[in-house]
Amino acid sequence: MNEDSPASPAPEQASTDTPISMEEQTIPAAEATVENESVAANESVEADLASLRQENEVLRGQYMRIAADFDNFRKRQQRETEDLRLQLICSTLSEILPVVDNFERARQQLNPEGEEAQGLHRSYQGLYKQLVDVMKQLGVSPMRVEGEAFNPSLHEAVLNEPSDKYPEDVVIEELQRGYHLDGRVLRHAMVKVSMGPGPSGATNDSNSDAATAEGEGNTNG
Repeated sequence: MNEDSPASPAPEQASTDTPISMEEQTIPAAEATVENESVAANESVEADLASLRQENEVLRGQYMRIAADFDNFRKRQQRETEDLRLQLICSTLSEILPVVDNFERARQQLNPEGEEAQGLHRSYQGLYKQLVDVMKQLGVSPMRVEGEAFNPSLHEAVLNEPSDKYPEDVVIEELQRGYHLDGRVLRHAMVKVSMGPGPSGATNDSNSDAATAEGEGNTNG
């Protein structure tokens, strides 16, 4: 080799910066777009979910109001039906009570003599007992008023008279029996009411007081 020949130029060093292709440049942008779309989709789903929850609360409130209104309507219908039933029973029984009164009067007045009359009386008593049993089954019960304090919600005062036995405003006598129906008044009792001791009683009390005072005066003297 000729030592004087010029040295061949050194090969250029390969560049370390590899050129980026267009496809590689679009990947980050696509990923960012997908991420943005995912975020937007999540936000849309959350908004739809919140809207559905709100709508559900509105519908639930409407349902609760409708259910409460229906329950009130059902209870009101039951009360009205029960009131109507009781009104019909009261109306029917009010027509029967005079028959019961007649049985009561006959029972008090009859005093059968002889075997035939007693047999007829026993038959009558059987019919009366059957009638009373039917009334009991329907919830009817008689009032017991004699000796009780007068109560205008239960009694109808027909007569008033003085009485040394009963104080004022106490029932002396039952003139027509009253009846209850399941705790409510079916018919008021017609009664005679005490006015308390009469004038004679008051005079006697005054004389007694005067005698007591005189006796005490004599004792002190």
